Amino acid sequence: MTDRELDAAGVTDPALRQAYSRCRRLNARHGRTYFLATRLLPVARRPAVHALYGFARWADDIVDTLDGTTTAAGRAERLTRLQHQLETGLDTGDSAEPVVRALADTALRYGIDHRHFTDFMAAMRADLDITGYATYADLRTYTHGSAEVIGLQMLPVLGTVVPREEAAPHAAALGVAFQLTNFLRDVGEDLDRGRVYLPADLLSAHGVDRRLLRWSRDTGRPDRRITSALREFAELTRGLYRTAAPGLAMLDPVSRPCIRTAFVLYGGILDAVAADGYRSVQRRAVVPGHRRAVVALDGLARVGKARLRHRRADDRAAPMPGTAAYTSSTFRRTA
Repeated sequence: MTDRELDAAGVTDPALRQAYSRCRRLNARHGRTYFLATRLLPVARRPAVHALYGFARWADDIVDTLDGTTTAAGRAERLTRLQHQLETGLDTGDSAEPVVRALADTALRYGIDHRHFTDFMAAMRADLDITGYATYADLRTYTHGSAEVIGLQMLPVLGTVVPREEAAPHAAALGVAFQLTNFLRDVGEDLDRGRVYLPADLLSAHGVDRRLLRWSRDTGRPDRRITSALREFAELTRGLYRTAAPGLAMLDPVSRPCIRTAFVLYGGILDAVAADGYRSVQRRAVVPGHRRAVVALDGLARVGKARLRHRRADDRAAPMPGTAAYTSSTFRRTA
């Protein structure tokens, strides 16, 4: 975390500054796409986003570790410990655990509903026990806690130009769209963890089951039935992006470039999976670096325009020479 970001956010306590800095490092290391987009936010709002993402990343790492040294019981114990730290931190606004400390401070500063964190932890707990979903409706029950609530946590930080409840469904849809994009990109990696997030009924409609996925992963060979199923899942995901899109204009103008950039970059992952022939059982599709750079530059341009509009609005709102307010303030400066 840069001193400039922490100073702008009004974070002065040394231990709290270190806590936010740790969250920023987690974001930078694990969330390249999202971290890039976060750089387009006003500096004062970045620490809060890093805290939200850093906590989510930390919890996700507990349930997803494949290091071969942590047992299922060990992961469950670590998650339970984190749950207790979270509850205490949210109650007191502080924690001995740095990531929880930053999260608790962010929740307090922005008045984030604690239920969003409770629902998120319930979804993480599900990942310890559930390895597949029978229907899309079942999957959406899971993604409420694992993705929708992330969008809802973010709204108070991003700010809105409409009542927050009007923007909330779009923010929730975008959170799910991002996660389903990851599911599509990471089919093979999730399979290695023993999980299949694509709904069983969608797969079976194309003649696909877990055994076929495992065969394709192990042999490196594609199968037209898998390709067809992944294509349908991609279309479901694109529908969520369409649902989320109107919410971009509901955000505070200074936050729009960040979320629009994430919107475009994550949508680009869908395009990359399609361009790779839906081979995500065998390998992860990657958005080309030059494409990421172009989108980031466009985001920077939007940031500049947004700031210019704000300066112009401030100029219009400022008292003009000759007004009583201007004359009074000038007198005080020269008296």
